[in-house]
Amino acid sequence: MTDEGFLKGLKVVDDATRLKILTLLSNNGTMCACKILDELSITQGTLSHHMKTLTETGFVFCEKEGKWCYYTLNKDALLALSDHLENLAQKALGSKDKTCVSCKCE
Repeated sequence: MTDEGFLKGLKVVDDATRLKILTLLSNNGTMCACKILDELSITQGTLSHHMKTLTETGFVFCEKEGKWCYYTLNKDALLALSDHLENLAQKALGSKDKTCVSCKCE
């Protein structure tokens, strides 16, 4: 994942409603929009906006069956975000630089 993709991913998950949607999908697997809406205190229009963002960025897959939309979490997209953070942490742990860590200056 590029730094640009990582930043876009952070912006996607940096929203309480989208994070709740991702959590719902993580806990329940595939869900139709109406079931997601039942779990949240938002309007259908607001849900549509968030689902569009989540599907366009690849965090969620959408499968349409007639007039119904079924959403599934894209685990690989979340893992890529997590891997990017882990890589940053690993680089920092391997750094020989004398830098401040929790104000323990040397």
